[in-house]
Amino acid sequence: MSTDTGVIRKILSHDGLDLLIRFGLIVVLVVLCDRIMGPFWSILIWALILAIALYPLHQRLARRMGGRDGRAATVLVLGLVLILGIPAAGLTTSFVNGVFEVRDRVENDALAIPPPEESVADWPVVGERVYASWQFAATDTAGFIESLQPHFGEVARKVVAGARSAVGAAFLFLGALIIAGIMMGYGKSGHNAMERIFLRLAGDNGPGILTLCIATVRSVAVGVLGVAFIQSVLLGVGFMFAGVPAAGLLAIITLMLGILQIPAAVVFLPVVAWMWMGSDNSVVVNVVFTVYLFIAGLSDNVLKPLLLGRGVDAPMPVILMGALGGMFTAGFIGLFIGAVGLAVGYQLFMAWVDRGLARRDLEKTPPAP
Repeated sequence: MSTDTGVIRKILSHDGLDLLIRFGLIVVLVVLCDRIMGPFWSILIWALILAIALYPLHQRLARRMGGRDGRAATVLVLGLVLILGIPAAGLTTSFVNGVFEVRDRVENDALAIPPPEESVADWPVVGERVYASWQFAATDTAGFIESLQPHFGEVARKVVAGARSAVGAAFLFLGALIIAGIMMGYGKSGHNAMERIFLRLAGDNGPGILTLCIATVRSVAVGVLGVAFIQSVLLGVGFMFAGVPAAGLLAIITLMLGILQIPAAVVFLPVVAWMWMGSDNSVVVNVVFTVYLFIAGLSDNVLKPLLLGRGVDAPMPVILMGALGGMFTAGFIGLFIGAVGLAVGYQLFMAWVDRGLARRDLEKTPPAP
């Protein structure tokens, strides 16, 4: 008996040590791969999101080009760079130049603020306070800036850092778009590989979960980020042609507010008021740009219900809450991670509920005679 126990202990000891060594090697390999891929994770994730969102358009273009996926991906990426990249680069440049110009004027005491109109004092609730502060800033700009110390310096540093970050984000977007084109060129083989991975992870439910993830990413990319980006570009172009100061900065603010689901009217209504009260444009020009800004600023009310949640089995509020919650938790990339995670969790939970109800109904059904 003691001999058998000793043999069993040797076997368990050997197997346990072998398992521990294998597990340790796997951990080391995973950590090593993560460190090697660390500098590329951000651009690869954005490229994957862009590839998933643009793949239906790529497939339609490829069919018209005789099934040539690589050529269709090249044409699509070049077209998007021309259509979206150039206006986005212009707005980014305008934003950065505006930030550094304001900083230089503040440092050289050359910042000039025009005095307010008398009608500002008649604004309800806040009119008198706004008029007094605005008048103080116009008559004694240096003293006004001094009164904002010590917070003004910290805010200025953050704004300058944000301007530099905007330039980096623009290059990141262009790089991710190029990599997305490569992914779309190998889209079919990539989809087959992901399907095998999901089959291994989730069994027979894997293909359904993969389809849900793809549909959710496309819905968020088009319905939240896409609508906000298109609206910010449309308004930003209008701001630039209307001669609005800091047009790039206003476009960036519109983009942020659009992602947060805050109406763009917060930005374009004050701009329209400035056009009529403080700009040198003619009446005809103001009328044209007012109509244009209203149409561009309210376009999300038409686009969002049409695009958000389309083709996804999860309800639109679930996707929207997941996108917003993910963004507050993990930044812009959380828009997609949160929406996908909440949509998959919702689907798995409802599948569990339906399975339990079906089992209960089956148990209540009397046996056939």
